[in-house]
Amino acid sequence: MTFARLRRLRSSSVLRDMVREHHLQVNDLIYPMFVIYGHNIKNPISSMPGVYQLSVDRLLQEVSQVVDLGIPAVILFG
Repeated sequence: MTFARLRRLRSSSVLRDMVREHHLQVNDLIYPMFVIYGHNIKNPISSMPGVYQLSVDRLLQEVSQVVDLGIPAVILFG
């Protein structure tokens, strides 16, 4: 008596990548940043605790902290 093996063929790298376990790492993250016109501004965003609208001069300080955390990319909203 034979049984069908109900798993995908794993001979191609595309199929192996499709069925492998996924691990989220710091280098997979993108940090959102919110920019506002002005100088030395850091306004809290009430709907997102710990997140701020930043002026460009404050943004540069924040980016250096993000880089220190190992996050490789930011996305700007403004």
